[in-house]
Formats: sequence, structure tokens, C-alpha cells
Amino acid sequence: MKRIGLVDIGSNTIRLVLFEYDRSTGLKELQNIKTPARLARYLNEDYEMEDEGIDALISILNSFRQIAEKYEVNDIYPVATAAIRQSVNVDEILERVESEVGMKLKVITGKEEAYYGYHAVVHTISNTDAVTIDIGGGSTELTYFEDKKLIHSASLPFGVVTLKSMFFEGRDHNDKKAIAETEKYVKEQLKSVKWLAKRKVPILAIGGSARNIARIHQSSTNYPIAGVHGYSMTKGDLKNVYSLLKNTDSSDLDDIDGLSKDRSDIILPSTIVFRTIYDVVKADEFKFSRKGIREGMAISIISKDYPDAFDKHEVFKESLIELANDFKIKPSASERRTELAERLFHELEKHQYIDFEKHEKNLMKNAAYLFYVGDFIDRDATSQHTYYLISNSNINGIVHKDRVRLALMASFKNKTLLQFYADETDWFDDDEIEDILALGSILKFANALNVSDTGVVKELYLEEEDDEMVLTVEYKGDPIAEEYQANRQKKHIEKIMDEDLVVKFTEN
Repeated sequence: MKRIGLVDIGSNTIRLVLFEYDRSTGLKELQNIKTPARLARYLNEDYEMEDEGIDALISILNSFRQIAEKYEVNDIYPVATAAIRQSVNVDEILERVESEVGMKLKVITGKEEAYYGYHAVVHTISNTDAVTIDIGGGSTELTYFEDKKLIHSASLPFGVVTLKSMFFEGRDHNDKKAIAETEKYVKEQLKSVKWLAKRKVPILAIGGSARNIARIHQSSTNYPIAGVHGYSMTKGDLKNVYSLLKNTDSSDLDDIDGLSKDRSDIILPSTIVFRTIYDVVKADEFKFSRKGIREGMAISIISKDYPDAFDKHEVFKESLIELANDFKIKPSASERRTELAERLFHELEKHQYIDFEKHEKNLMKNAAYLFYVGDFIDRDATSQHTYYLISNSNINGIVHKDRVRLALMASFKNKTLLQFYADETDWFDDDEIEDILALGSILKFANALNVSDTGVVKELYLEEEDDEMVLTVEYKGDPIAEEYQANRQKKHIEKIMDEDLVVKFTEN
């Protein structure tokens, strides 16, 4: 196990994040504290950080150091981005921080900042090709990757704080002239990045401004599940958020659900940047990543001691295993249930009772691993807790609709309850509900075949005998619990087959 603290000193905010890594549960965030320092405003015309800004930085770092010490972290890694990077007196800042706080501050380049954002995204989002954008307070980082390999990166000399000071100082947040000037400037800056144009790939947005825009949209549409990681918006959705912000009086911005108070005066410039890059890239999707520079750095640091800790090609699988470990799932029971579910799936498929694509089958197998995970909270409400936990957990590498689909399968008890859960999102048509019902039924029956968690069932196969469909279950040991439960739950398989099923237990 390893505990580390990361201090991200940005132009707009300073944030302390404490991470813990363990082989079984993966990388976990223990604490996340931020303060809106806005260091960029302390840069004078000569790009010198004023004493007031340095004093504020030192005060915050001393507070963060005390918090990190209470969590007994192994190491603290303070990193600074644009505001300090652009300061002509950067050496003075580093010396004062080391002497007055006892921390060695690392100033990372714009390209390093872009890399860490990319590094976090490819380890937590399933997209293989994309453009990433991270709008900070004083700079904007861009990357382009193919097959999860970094191809291009760039750092542009503007962020939300600098855009505000350049175009909105002394003006309302929705001043028409300021907006027009910002749009013109941002378009010129983005077009100067020659590799960016017409990529026609998804844009993955990182950082606080991006998260705020996602939350505003979720609130305005009454989005039914939690989390912005992996959340997608269309070009029209971005336009709607932009219109909402532009048409709201400055005095009323704090009333917009999802908008942080410390970003209300800088949120419109970031929306302009996102809409502009969408057009420049000719993107087909705008997706949000809750993981950014801090997670990217943490992954890099942890990987030095644990080289096999993270696999960017197995994002979903790793996230599921971590979730299962969080909820104290027994690997032996989950693995056996998954094997039995897959075996039954193939038998039903062989006899043409079901016809599913590989993606749906894989989701079923993952749901089998998490089946009735809510049992550890309350056995009497296992299904309800399972649905809520999975549908609202931040699972990497999966889109939100599939996350709910996974929750519906893993929580399956009966059709009535399935429909009740599905009505919460209203994302699935009748055909999709029937498919989820069939796959959930397979899981419920597979669970019955290992209900004692003793692995007595060794094999099963479906055959027609004397005009009857017979599921032969081969066992070794005492299958008393499995035989009873299988005959109770066979009705779910009979509904898939639309005929009677005989379940025959035979000693192996």
C-alpha cells in the first residue's frame, strides 16, 4: 500500500488530493480539498508574482501540509502550472516555498501538464482516439491520441482567468462585445494548432470548468444518475448551456444549479472555448473526464513502485474489480457465477432461444460478477441496493447508459422491479427492456446454481428428450441448496424459452 499527496497549484485554484493505492482496491481518493486562490490575478504587467500572491500561496501550502501529515502520507508532490510558470520571479517563489513550508515545488511545463491530463484520460475512459482539452486559469492544454498513444500535444497561453482579465474586466459576464472579442481570439488560438483541425473524433474535457458545465446541463435536464465522468453532451447541449449562461443576469448566476459560486464569473469564457473547439475539431461527441492532471501524476508515481498497477487497455475490467473489492464480493463466487451464466447463455444460444451481440454478452458477464452486490448492505433489500450502487457508482470505461444496463442486470429480481428501476431513467425502449430481462433471468438462474458457494455444479447442457427440453446439471458433492433454488428459479428461463423446462441434476 502507498499513500501520496498531490498539491495542484493552478492559476485559478489550489487543490490538495490525497491518494491511496492498494493492489486489491486500486487507486482511491482519500481526501480532496480546494481553495480558489486565483494566483493569476497577482501577476503584474511585468509578469512578476506580487508578494501578496506568494504570501497567499505559502499560507495555503502550510495548511495543506498539516492535513497531509494527519493522513500519514508517504510523500507530498506539490506541482505548479501556468501562474507560477509564467512568473519572472519563479526562483524567488520556489525558494520561499522551500524555506517557509518545507516543500520542494516542481514547476511543470505546458506539455507536461498536457501529458498528465492525457495519461489520466486513457486510463479511465474507454475511447481509443480523441482530443483532450484542459482549460486552466492561465493556460489551456490540448492533446490528440490514437489507439491510446499520444500523438500531439500543445499548451496555449490563455485560461479562464486570463480570458476574463483580457476581455471581461469591468464588463458584465455576458457583454456582447466581450463575447465577440473572446470568440475571435479563441478561434485564432485554436486554429494556430495545425494538427487540431477536422480530426472528427470525440473531445474529452478535463478540469473544473468542464465539470461545472456538465453539472449545469445535468441539473437543467433532471439527469437521473450521479457523476460527470463519462458524461456526454452534443453540440446542441453545449449551445443550450451557453445560452442559459449568457441570458442570465450576473446577479442571478449563483441560482443556476450545478454552477460553483467561485466559477460564476469565469464560466462563460470556458463555454466559448468548448463550443469553438467542437467546431474546429468537427467533433462527433463532447465527453467529460473527472480525472485529470492530478490522477495522471498519481498513476505515473504509483507505476514506478507497481509497474503492473494500471492497464489503459483494460479500463472497464480494472474498475469493476476495484468496485467488487470495495463491496467485499467473494471472487470465487463471482467467477463461478460468471462461468455458469456464460455456459447457460451458450446453451440457450445454441438452441436459438436467444440472439445477442458480443457487447451485450460481455455486459451480462460483468453483471454476473457484480450480481446482488447490494447484499452487503441489507439482504432484505439486495436488489434495490444493487441497482442504486451500480447505477450511481463512478465506473471507468463505460458510458452511462451501459452503466444503468449493468445495474439492471446485476439487480434483477423480477420483471416488475426491473421496470420500476428502468422507469427512473426512461432510457430503454420495450425491446431493450426485454433483452435486459432475458439476460437478468440468466444471471438469476446461474446464481441459483451456486447459491451455497461450494462449487458443486460442474457442467450443464440443454437437450431435447422425448419432446421435452431438459437442462442437465452435473454436480459433484451435495447440491441440495442448488437443486431447490434451480427449480424455484427455472421459471425465468422458461419465459425466455416460452416453454416448459425440466431441470435434471446428475452426479458427475
